[in-house]
Amino acid sequence: MSNLDKKNALRAGTVSAGTVLMMLMSNPAFATYRDDGDDPGTGLSVAETLGLFVITPVVAFLVIAALVVVGEKAAKKKHG
Repeated sequence: MSNLDKKNALRAGTVSAGTVLMMLMSNPAFATYRDDGDDPGTGLSVAETLGLFVITPVVAFLVIAALVVVGEKAAKKKHG
């Protein structure tokens, strides 16, 4: 193993260990305490969640893809 490989391995190990330590030290229990001015809304229903995080991105992707296809066809038709 070359000197550079050892340095890269040591660097990767240090970053990994630091990441694991930070994950272990962060305490998600702080989220259970309410802060002043904290005013959470009502939760989303299953349909609202699916619409927001599944259907909306899929529709946006399809619209963008359709616009690209139409643009490519128009450019191809214009040039040849």
